[in-house]
This record gives sequence, structure tokens and C-alpha cells, in this order.
Amino acid sequence: MSRPQPLDYLQSAVRWFGRRADQLSSTERRVLVHASRHEALSEDPGQVLDRQSSFGERLADRVAEFGGSWTFILIFGAVLLGWTLLNTEVLGKTAFDPYPYIFLNLMLSMLAAIQAPIIMMSQNRQSAKDRQMAEHDYAVNLKSELEIMALHDKLDALRSEHLETLLRKQQEQIELLTRLLSERQ
Repeated sequence: MSRPQPLDYLQSAVRWFGRRADQLSSTERRVLVHASRHEALSEDPGQVLDRQSSFGERLADRVAEFGGSWTFILIFGAVLLGWTLLNTEVLGKTAFDPYPYIFLNLMLSMLAAIQAPIIMMSQNRQSAKDRQMAEHDYAVNLKSELEIMALHDKLDALRSEHLETLLRKQQEQIELLTRLLSERQ
């Protein structure tokens, strides 16, 4: 029994995608090439994006991570409570920022003015990460589908070859039986 020919993924693109390989998207072509070479696609896109990120992007991620934590909320609450106690109870009439705490409001406004764009930068970066992860998931799913279709093609080829062998053997048996019958008569 001869071995089936290796599958040509690029030629199969017409059957699988309904378009020639040169008409496929870059992701589809990349998946076909990886499938034909039997290579994995499984590099973590999050790690790739982290390696490519600048210092400012990493800093924005850390600021957003800390600014959205209970640790920040508790520390910030303690600072606000300490500020109000210091300027109301401890220093009394000599307070540097008496009630209604105008200087505190200025500091909070400046903090919010700086923190908001930093958090938005981090959200934009997370959004880019999510898009890259979605594209990677698409590529992995597409490669899985291609591998399944390739397995179906290989099984179909093996089944056809097996049927041809069976038919050939059956024909040989019929010819042998016919010869035996003609010799008996």
C-alpha cells in the first residue's frame, strides 16, 4: 500500500476558503504557512505586547493598577481623614488649609487631571492587547479548523485507497473463481 501524498495547504486554500492563497488575508496566509510547516502559533500575544511596550506604557499600567485597588482607596481615605483632622482639630485656627479645604480641593483636582489620562492610556493599551488576543485566538481557531479539514482529506484519501485495494482484490478473486469454474467444466 502506498503512502498518501503530503497535503499541500496552499493549494487546498481554494477548497477550504473558496479563494486562492494570494487572495487570503495576512492572518489566513500566516495560518496556512504554519499549518503546512506543522508549526505552532501559540506565542502569547500579551507577552509580545509587553516586550514591545515603552517605559511610559508600563508606568501607565502600574498607575492604573494601583489607582484601581483597595490599597489606594484605603491609603487615600486615610490621607483625606488625616488632612481634615490636622486642619480642623489639631491646628485649629492656625490651620494652613482651613475648612472648606480649598488647597485640598486643588490637589485633588490636579491629581484627577493627571490620573484620568494615565488610566485612559492604560485602557487603550488593554484594548490593543484584547484586540491582539482576539486576533491570536482567531488564528489558533482557524489553524485548528484547517488541521481538522486536512485530517478529513487524509482520511478520505486513505479510505479511497483502501476501497480501491479492496475492489482490486475482489476483482482478482472474481477472476480466480471464474477461471476455476471454467476449468471444472
